Amino acid sequence: MKSSLNAARRRRELAQVAEEQVDVLVVGLGATGAGVALDAAARGLSVAAVDAHDLAFGTSRWSSKMIHGGLRYLAKGQVGVARESAVERGVLLAATAPHMVRAQPYLLPLTPAVSRGQAALTMTGYLLGDGLRAAARTPRRLLPGPSRLGARRARELAPVLEPDGLRGALLSWDGRLLDDARLVVAIARTAAAHGARVLTRCRALELGRSGARVRDELTGEEFTVRARVVVNAAGVWAGGLVPDVTLRPSRGTHLVLRPGTLPGLRAGLHVPIPGELNRFALVLPQADGRVYVGLTDEPVQGPVPDVPEAPEEDVSALLGVLNTVLGSPVTRDRVAGAYAGLRPLLDSPAGRTADLSRRHAVLVSGEGVVTVVGGKLTTYRRMAQDAVDRAVALAGLPAGPSGTTRIPLAGAGPVAVGVPRRLAERYGGEAGAALELVRRYPEEVGLGLTLGDLVWAVRHEGALDEGDLLDRRTRIGLVPEDRTAALAAATAALAC
Repeated sequence: MKSSLNAARRRRELAQVAEEQVDVLVVGLGATGAGVALDAAARGLSVAAVDAHDLAFGTSRWSSKMIHGGLRYLAKGQVGVARESAVERGVLLAATAPHMVRAQPYLLPLTPAVSRGQAALTMTGYLLGDGLRAAARTPRRLLPGPSRLGARRARELAPVLEPDGLRGALLSWDGRLLDDARLVVAIARTAAAHGARVLTRCRALELGRSGARVRDELTGEEFTVRARVVVNAAGVWAGGLVPDVTLRPSRGTHLVLRPGTLPGLRAGLHVPIPGELNRFALVLPQADGRVYVGLTDEPVQGPVPDVPEAPEEDVSALLGVLNTVLGSPVTRDRVAGAYAGLRPLLDSPAGRTADLSRRHAVLVSGEGVVTVVGGKLTTYRRMAQDAVDRAVALAGLPAGPSGTTRIPLAGAGPVAVGVPRRLAERYGGEAGAALELVRRYPEEVGLGLTLGDLVWAVRHEGALDEGDLLDRRTRIGLVPEDRTAALAAATAALAC
């Protein structure tokens, strides 16, 4: 397949990039960087995209898995950001990634802590959010509207709720990803299908107007990538490459609850955070039985780590909020794992990181490097479009307007008849091809996955080592004991 990424393709294209000049060099292969590579390549430009680690190694894999319509931003008066979120959510649901993004119901329990006035205000917000859906022309069949449920129906969808004093719940709908890291992989593979050279384990050491000095992290060899324009999409690490970019990173922590912790939960939950206005914790049941609970918003000082840690105070805080609505509290031993991501927020005089705007920005340094920062996962495509527009204008490149609202991502095609549901949900239109490997390598490795799934990731999704397989192509690694149990299978898949 033209979209396949693997070690052999990396070696071949790495040699080519070291000898040629490309139109656009992209640094960073999270959602935005992969989106820049796709946007530029789809306009007919030659593209190289590098990352010091792996696809979705940074913030993009640590999200809430939400593709949201910007309701929170609407509540803060950031109408433009909210509208942009709603439009981009509609693009993903209807056009580019219908195999990866689905509608998700959420309940806001009407407990005694939620006054009738607060409930009315929240429902008004939900109705305004539904108006954004309509303005974005997202069909109702893809995203139902909000409603109010009685206590009995709320408990049917969420039997874990405390029944005493429960008046019912507000039901809303938003978009959600089955796996955020897999979205990034699909974007990168689609870019590769359009001719972009997607090169992981290549660290940009120094950026300039005409390219970058890069080190192959697998061999230690250093070389220069010559480019007509450079786009810095390194996210929270962007300021390390372009010093005049000043960010205020914010840590968002999520818990991973063991299967069976919240039995019978059929909808996500919005849990009001005590003492906060229009801020909620999210509870997201997963198909594998786990439940994710998030999300903190805490400032981070000092050097930016490669992999942020979720501190114990975040774990305690999230459990405390969750337990305000449950009949039986969740105890610490039910937390199987936790993860944290750092938001690359632009610095501003605002007091708390929670109050900083999520609007993205495209900046040009004195050296002529284009940097795109801020924003959120939902709006990656628009961020990429704006960055490429600026790069094209800056370098005078022969390229027309962006067409990525109409480019389906890898796997977005029709699913073959007779393919198991698990594979259809994971691979979309590529499920038939993946089925061949699953049948050849049927050994189970965890979370319902097989050795064949890992082999597919090695041959087609650019996985180069065990970490790529367990931590990004799958989410087995979110729970340490699961990761340990699957490590031998990951090693075997790399050798197949």
